[in-house]
Amino acid sequence: MKIIVTGSLGHISQPLTAELVQNGHEIVVISSNSERQTAIEALGATAAIGSLENVDFLTATFTGADAVYCMVPPNNYFDHSLDLHAYYRRLGHNYAEAIKRSGVKHVVNLSTIGAHLEKGSGILIGAHDLAGILDALPADVAITHMRPTSFYYNLYSYLPMIKNQGVIATNYGDGDIVPWVSPIDIAAAVAEELQSTQTGRKIRYVCSEELTGNEVATILGEAMGKPDLQWVAATDEQVLNGLVSVGMSPKIAAGLVEMYASLHTGLLSEDYFRNRPAVTGKTKMTDFAKEFAAVYNQK
Repeated sequence: MKIIVTGSLGHISQPLTAELVQNGHEIVVISSNSERQTAIEALGATAAIGSLENVDFLTATFTGADAVYCMVPPNNYFDHSLDLHAYYRRLGHNYAEAIKRSGVKHVVNLSTIGAHLEKGSGILIGAHDLAGILDALPADVAITHMRPTSFYYNLYSYLPMIKNQGVIATNYGDGDIVPWVSPIDIAAAVAEELQSTQTGRKIRYVCSEELTGNEVATILGEAMGKPDLQWVAATDEQVLNGLVSVGMSPKIAAGLVEMYASLHTGLLSEDYFRNRPAVTGKTKMTDFAKEFAAVYNQK
């Protein structure tokens, strides 16, 4: 198969590309950074250097492909001019137009937990809209919407707090059950979907382990040599003020706080728990904790 992978050599796209190449597929990796070309080719893939903002480039790259993996790259939350919702919608329309023009019939879209919500999901509302844009494509385009849960590596954002205050304090977690996921496990699930012969539309959740914030703090603390590490509850206002004080866009900060709050209330994960995967990923929090501790000890 000829498969197009977006996301350059990111947390998911790099292991995904490696697995697909190993399985004998022809892989083209889209990257906006020409300096990534050598590393992409070292994996056995072909680099397509260009922008996701360029529909003509996407169409040309998608043409002749058997399947396409679409994702929206991270953006700069400290850019006060960023309209994150508009960014998601714009790339969604670009993907849809390129898929339509190129004749691609098999798409795997990286969505998220909470994408079922029309409101209340904070910064994730863009993923909801993007999925709707893709679902408006003709019915003969098979689409799998991958809905990974909370990423392990998002916990790195708490490293300064652990260093300076000795706790993880935010407006979700502590006693809340949170489904967590490793990008390695997401990549494995995306690879399965790209290589499948499915038709129609499908939603697939990906989770590595379900843990409370308190359990996460215990696991990370033991790995870091801080067995007393605690995950403590903070108010929405405290979290918002903390994010804005370090320079984050107030609009993005408010969206993050709303997303975290919806994790706390269970709104964000309600559909996940109704449709949780029968099998969880292989990479557990204890595995990630070793990497987390190594980064903590380097700082």
